[in-house]
Amino acid sequence: MSTNKLDISLTKELEVLRQEGRGKSPERIIEQYIPARGEFGPRYKMVGSNNEFIRLNSNSYLSLSNHPELMAAADKATNEFGVGPGAVRFIDGTFIHHDKLEKRVAKFTDKPAAKIFNSAYTSNCGLALTLSNKKTHWIGDQLNHNSIIRAMRISNIPRENKGIFKHNDMGDLKRCLDEVSPDIERVIVIFDGIFSMRGDYAPIDKINQICKAYDSKFKDGVIAIVDDSHGIGAYGDTGRGTSDFCNASPDIIVGTFGKAFGVNGGFIAASKPIIETVRQKADTYIYTNPLSVADCAAAIKAIDICDSDEGLNLLRSLKERTAQFRQGLERLGKESIEGPHPVVPLMVRNTPKTHDLVKYLFDHGVLVVGLTFPVVPKGDETIRFQINACHTPADIEYVIELLSNFD
Repeated sequence: MSTNKLDISLTKELEVLRQEGRGKSPERIIEQYIPARGEFGPRYKMVGSNNEFIRLNSNSYLSLSNHPELMAAADKATNEFGVGPGAVRFIDGTFIHHDKLEKRVAKFTDKPAAKIFNSAYTSNCGLALTLSNKKTHWIGDQLNHNSIIRAMRISNIPRENKGIFKHNDMGDLKRCLDEVSPDIERVIVIFDGIFSMRGDYAPIDKINQICKAYDSKFKDGVIAIVDDSHGIGAYGDTGRGTSDFCNASPDIIVGTFGKAFGVNGGFIAASKPIIETVRQKADTYIYTNPLSVADCAAAIKAIDICDSDEGLNLLRSLKERTAQFRQGLERLGKESIEGPHPVVPLMVRNTPKTHDLVKYLFDHGVLVVGLTFPVVPKGDETIRFQINACHTPADIEYVIELLSNFD
């Protein structure tokens, strides 16, 4: 047997992706981390380049990935229990670090219980499989992350049991709720806390009010779920995410350790019955090995730091650098989307110019993400900058100066 015929077909598919502008560029490879020096923050070396790069495309908002206490915690756990669990959670693959992390997440999110997953993506998919039945209706924001869209698709409910409301449009959310069939027993309203391409946030307080107004119409009520992967740890006065910023918490919080906490993995935090049902029914939890004890130990330490004076100082620095960068864009007359989150989009609104600016920044040692047509509609071309706590005032001024010199 041979894959020659399949290879030919797949090569044609890849060429179509390339011609449509949807093909991914070759992956750049980081080969060295260079700690902060003098007035500048950390830099990275890439295979094939002599430059030292500042990362303005990293989700590690609190810059904890290289924190010595996280690395020490991961090293200690690994030396005690090894590098892998050896089995799924149900077959004695649960270690004390898994249990400790779940309790720590529940406390941090102020929910009765939590369950950890390999990622927020698998958390969303597992949650959808858990909560869906023949009388469930799902409603989502039109700009939801792919993991939520995929979760709604695999929830095994008919198309008529799904609704999409215009981005952050509360009137349209009400329309979707008004259109739910009267024989539905359970309505799920799901949305991102921070919309990762834009840096704006879901008004959880308003969404909760609307869900509450419709709750009595359905046997199991209206359940509000936030995927706060880009908010948790990096947003709000105490780093508890969009719920903190809005002073309102939904029924279920999905999050990640892979962004602000700088580690790996995801979680669901909710009531004890919901979490036990997740444990019993979520395929993406049941049939795969869990996080390593190293990941868990590092994540616990990251939450502890976030919940400390050091964490508050990191949050303060993150807010200051974000404000500095936004003020710099404003000074240059550049268009952005307003908001205090460290995701700062630069609206370029032209595909060739976006490509040119990404290359220009790369040539000058700055890594960013460019979003161009057809990934986004024509006229919405954007460069996403992501501010991290490790960035210094000199780092931000360097990037602003580069932007000022680009024509």
